[in-house]
Amino acid sequence: MPRDEPVDRTELLEIAVSAARAAADLLTTQRPDGLAVTATKSSATDIVTEMDQAAERLLVERIRAARPRDGFLGEEGAAAEGTSGVTWVLDPIDGTVNYLYGIPAYAVSIGVRHGPDVVVGVVCNPATGELWTASRGGGAELDGRPVRVSAETDLSMALVATGFGYESRRRARQAVVLAAVLPRVRDIRRAGAASLDLCALACGRVDAYYERGLKPWDLAAGGLVAAEAGARVGGLAGRPAGEELVVAAPPALFEPLAALLEEQGADRD
Repeated sequence: MPRDEPVDRTELLEIAVSAARAAADLLTTQRPDGLAVTATKSSATDIVTEMDQAAERLLVERIRAARPRDGFLGEEGAAAEGTSGVTWVLDPIDGTVNYLYGIPAYAVSIGVRHGPDVVVGVVCNPATGELWTASRGGGAELDGRPVRVSAETDLSMALVATGFGYESRRRARQAVVLAAVLPRVRDIRRAGAASLDLCALACGRVDAYYERGLKPWDLAAGGLVAAEAGARVGGLAGRPAGEELVVAAPPALFEPLAALLEEQGADRD
């Protein structure tokens, strides 16, 4: 399938929902009593468990059975180029530390790219059963009900979500930025899973979100859900959202929040 040929987004969404629910079931019903860290990545606190790996294998197997020509980009190493122009961007457990500690704020995140664009996003919180879905141009839903970002227009009254990196130097820099942001907003929330933060933004549980260091699998699905719910999702100075910085907010809050973050150099360590 050439990259410029349309895809059936309804089919992609159905596959993503089915796969996400299956992985969520695995994570809740097969979690071992003595769950242990099996590997680390960027630092000793950037962890991988056996369930991250098992959930990613399940996702790849189910999706590949339905669409064998598609590619994959997964946090735990799933990588295949594919020949269809469709790539599945997978985070089997977004919020692994929360999962390890038994904190009910972690997610299975599946974004589907057609060429360079994310066209479908699914985020499932296994602990609550909540399921966010979005398709490009088709809006965003939580458990089948449409969602929209908050109507807040005053940054000083905005509840802002954020997150922190794993490396101590970056965390120290992020603390400096946070200290400048906190007096200028209503309050800060830190849940520990970027996809859930973006989905919280999408349904008005928070008013805005920013974070440095997101990988493609952290952003793909939740970013589309937020955008389809009415958020502006980008970086600083007109740059796109990415690992440098993600800012997401209703249009009225985006510019003042981005200006504050640019003032503090939030896109630099």
